Amino acid sequence: MEKNEKVTVDVLDIGQDGEGIGRISVGPDAGFTVFVKDTVPGDQAEVLLVKVKKRFAYGRLIRVIHPSSDRQEAACPMARQCGGCQLQAMKPEAQAAMKMKKVTDDLERIGGFEDAASLVRPIRVPEKLYRYRNKTIYPIAEGKDGRPTAGFFAGRTHSVIPCEDCLLAPEENKIIRHEVLGWMEDHHIRAFDERTGKGLVRHLMIRKGFATGEILVCLVINGHKIPAQDDLVQRLRQVPGMTGITYSSNTERTNVVLTGNTEVLWGRGYVTDILRPPLDGTEVMYHISPRSFYQVNHDMTERLYQEVLEDAGLTGQETVMDLYCGIGTISLFLARKAERVIGVEIVPEAVRDARQNAELNGIGNAEFFAGRAEEVVPRLYRERRIHADVVVVDPPRKGCDRTLLDTIIRMNPEKAVYVSCDPATLARDLRILADGGFQVKKVQPYENFFGTVHVETVCLLSQRKPDTTIEVDLDISELEVSSAETKATYEEIKSYVLEKFGLKVSNLYIAQVKRECGIVERINYNLPKTEGNRVPQCPEDKRKAIKDAFIHFQMI
Repeated sequence: MEKNEKVTVDVLDIGQDGEGIGRISVGPDAGFTVFVKDTVPGDQAEVLLVKVKKRFAYGRLIRVIHPSSDRQEAACPMARQCGGCQLQAMKPEAQAAMKMKKVTDDLERIGGFEDAASLVRPIRVPEKLYRYRNKTIYPIAEGKDGRPTAGFFAGRTHSVIPCEDCLLAPEENKIIRHEVLGWMEDHHIRAFDERTGKGLVRHLMIRKGFATGEILVCLVINGHKIPAQDDLVQRLRQVPGMTGITYSSNTERTNVVLTGNTEVLWGRGYVTDILRPPLDGTEVMYHISPRSFYQVNHDMTERLYQEVLEDAGLTGQETVMDLYCGIGTISLFLARKAERVIGVEIVPEAVRDARQNAELNGIGNAEFFAGRAEEVVPRLYRERRIHADVVVVDPPRKGCDRTLLDTIIRMNPEKAVYVSCDPATLARDLRILADGGFQVKKVQPYENFFGTVHVETVCLLSQRKPDTTIEVDLDISELEVSSAETKATYEEIKSYVLEKFGLKVSNLYIAQVKRECGIVERINYNLPKTEGNRVPQCPEDKRKAIKDAFIHFQMI
């Protein structure tokens, strides 16, 4: 079996990236595994082998010999070339079943949940399959004819496939794309070339507020100034709904789209959108800037946030932490039902938007912190003794940092709600939380990304309660640990002293000061290991620092 050989493949399954997984059906190599893009489980296809490995091969679809009952004609004529949609050839109900199976399989295989099938609820599907994306990023390139073009990368490459009208994006995008390319061509403005690092325009980003109709454009440029900007503004401001025209400088050799600040050419630097969960009746308005994270499917997001609200089960007495909170999309819904909400987000611009959104909606019980959740949350818990009754996490595709998960386990909230866009990292993190004392109560997938392999999931976790309890009478004099000693561990006291005073203190010194303050010790650190050895005494500066820690942790 060699490259460029034609084979017949029976497609049996689908891979992580939407490619069909099949086996050669006839000949001496029957049974050999081949991965084939644009095929659907149940297809029998003629395939050209493009790469042959020892245990498997990659192939390109030539033609479908016998189509699967789950196959349909792709709605977009660019579906095979474009790397944006992987599943347009699969019927909607088959896509939904595939994604539900993926969530279940990852929970079993990665998370080790033997009861995964009973935990996963039927996937929630949208009414609108197309035109649902409120954010689209088009890479700009020079076409084969030398003219600028915009589209999407072909799968596993950085070759731009021209796409005049993406069916997942709003119809206005077609007009905006046309005007931007026309402006570039008329003023001889070059597209950015990744190979040489030359050329000006790198990406075109378009955001739309589906509830308001507002549109924001952001051009990402390899420079610091937009030429002929008056003409660009004049062209784009005529588009219905246009609210703001902006640009962002990115002169780095990187795959990251937005790296610099955003400058406004005309209008506002944000769009406004409104979310109304269908059963809650609460309406929250948001300002969304180019770098802000915001769920791309407006209609399904309303249903998803309704689920989060119901799972949190707030009574108005709770402190809630919303981690990876973005512009406060979930935080502000929770704040209407909770006593206090604390949001944490790494992107400073998003935190600024979150604070403005809280003010916009008249919400005064939401506080937002900028920084890595895995650094901010342990600090809030350790230094300010902030305890959450409910924790909500909505991390990026890589999932939660282990330090953050360990802090959540130590914080011991009554409930946790995990919103995920990647079933694999979700399963990994749920296993850590389950091993730390949480019980996974339900897993609800959402079809937020029709036509692609992605799936959104909402999981409810609660503290695992013992099946039975035993009542025991204890004589308080028999206890070896005082109530004061349980307020902080030795490591917490050491960390506090080091961060506040820059001093390193030992267990011995902490024990000595505890004894001075009348705090009973379980281990007598004052005893020398061998007879005749002198025990070092705690210096005065460290004694004062340790006492300060005792006061901070309410031990004295």
